[in-house]
Amino acid sequence: MHQRSTNRLRWLLALLILASCIGCDQATKFVATKALQPQARHSFCADTVRFEYSLNPGGFLSLGADLPGEVRQGLFLCCNSLLTLALCTYLWRNHQISLTFFASLVLVVAGGLGNMIDRACNNGLVTDFLNIGIGPVRTGIFNVADIAITGGALAAIVLSWRDARPSLHHSPNNNTSTR
Repeated sequence: MHQRSTNRLRWLLALLILASCIGCDQATKFVATKALQPQARHSFCADTVRFEYSLNPGGFLSLGADLPGEVRQGLFLCCNSLLTLALCTYLWRNHQISLTFFASLVLVVAGGLGNMIDRACNNGLVTDFLNIGIGPVRTGIFNVADIAITGGALAAIVLSWRDARPSLHHSPNNNTSTR
C-alpha cells in the first residue's frame, strides 16, 4: 500500500510540474508575442535582463536553423517526441529513483513539451524572448521551456553525479563490528 501512495504522489507532482511549466511557458510566449513583437527590445537592471522577441527556427542556440523548413520541423518534432517518450517510459518504469531525480526529469519533459507545442502551432518556430548578460557576455535568447529543460537536465546531472560518488563515511566493505 505504501508503494501505491508513493507512486500517486510522484504522478501528482509530475502533473503539477507539467501543468505549471507548460502553462507558464505558453502564457509568457503569448504575452511576449503581443507585447514585444512590434517593438525593439526592453532592457532592465542596467541591461542585465533584456526582453526581446525572436522566433527561433532551430534548437538550442539556433542549432539546425539553416536546415530546410520541412526537414527542420520534422527533425525537431520527431526528436523531441522520441526523447519525451523515452523519458516518460523511464519515469514510468523506474519507481526506485529519488523524488528529486524524478522531478528533474519531469522538468525536462515539461520544457520539451512546451517547445513542441510552440513548434506544432507556429510552423516549426519557437518563440524566445529572454536574454541575460553583462556587457558583451550574454546568453542566447531563450524562453521558460528552455529554463525548465536546462534546470531539469543540470539537476539530473548533479543528482546522478552525487549519487554515483562513493561515500567516504560508509563503505560496504567496512566491517565496523567489534570482536
